[in-house]
Amino acid sequence: MNALLQIFLLVVGFLLLIKGADFFVDGSAGIAKRFGIPELVIGLTIVAMGTSAPEAAVSISAAFKGNADISIGNVIGSNIMNILVILGIASAIVKIAVSDSTIKYELPYMIFLSVLLPVLGLDGKISRIDGAILWICFIIYLGYLFMMAKNNKEEAPEEEKKLTLPKALLFTLLGLIMIVLGSNVTVDAASTLAKMFGMSERFIGLTVVAFGTSLPELVTSVTAAKKGNADIAIGNIVGSNVFNILFVLGTSALIIPINYAGTFMVDALVAIAAAVILWLSVFKTKHLGRKAGLFMVACYAGYFVYLILK
Repeated sequence: MNALLQIFLLVVGFLLLIKGADFFVDGSAGIAKRFGIPELVIGLTIVAMGTSAPEAAVSISAAFKGNADISIGNVIGSNIMNILVILGIASAIVKIAVSDSTIKYELPYMIFLSVLLPVLGLDGKISRIDGAILWICFIIYLGYLFMMAKNNKEEAPEEEKKLTLPKALLFTLLGLIMIVLGSNVTVDAASTLAKMFGMSERFIGLTVVAFGTSLPELVTSVTAAKKGNADIAIGNIVGSNVFNILFVLGTSALIIPINYAGTFMVDALVAIAAAVILWLSVFKTKHLGRKAGLFMVACYAGYFVYLILK
């Protein structure tokens, strides 16, 4: 009976996430058009941070409770899943265009941060000093986004301003609430089911919890891509991965140092490889196509098999 209840809660969580993402994309795109802010900036900031709220809540809570494997595993697992599964699925459905700034600056910065995290964890923990380093990198990232928004502000044609500002803000807020609520319900139900089958915290963090907290990115990116908001789709993922490392783990480490188990080094290498694969896939073509998307999904399938067999 308990298992059936958890399955029901999973379905409810999925429905909240899907409809919430629909509202969130419409609202955030409406805000971008109203203020002449490039959609890429909205994707890298509001959408990315909003859809990463579940990772922040889960990881910080896990750190406080001493569940470091879930805290670290959630972030690394989510970052791997964001690229290989979410962008893989989204690009398999519809070709996603990638802007020059993403290729030249944001993706290389994401790769740099993916390398920085395991380097900081070489001593077996992410200390408060490490947390401060991550926050300094976060402030630099926010400064870059501010300059991008300032330099690329553009007035949208009047006919594109379909949503009034209050309505766009309401859609964005309502969508964010539904996304966070749906993700929390989904993660709790999935974690309960996983524990019923005796899975380890590391496995749960890297797979079940990572998938649950990445569901907002999945539905948001796929919805944005299908609606033609490619900059929100790719910006959401890149921004979420940066946010996960710098804000989520940086804040967690500043509050309480987090143990970084040596077993996560392999997973960190997979996260680096995923980021490099994404960059190489779009470097020349400036878009993420179906073949690259299917290849990334296949890579994750191989990684998942490794986790099961290990």
